[in-house]
Amino acid sequence: MVLALEEDYTRAPVTGEERAMLDYVAKLTRDATRIGPDDHARLRAAGFDDRAVLQITLIASWFNYINRVADALGVGRD
Repeated sequence: MVLALEEDYTRAPVTGEERAMLDYVAKLTRDATRIGPDDHARLRAAGFDDRAVLQITLIASWFNYINRVADALGVGRD
């Protein structure tokens, strides 16, 4: 059985580059204060340049932000 990315990204069939990005985004989502130079170095080692690291960080942070705003305002609740 192949797991979908949405079910469990850690067991889904993704490339090494995608896995590095998803690990970073998951860590950023759980606790952004734990992100440090080693995390950025892992992204660079996976093939991402500084601009890509910035874009990954901005996009993930924006989704985290907007989802928290929606949750706080009850958007989508019955």
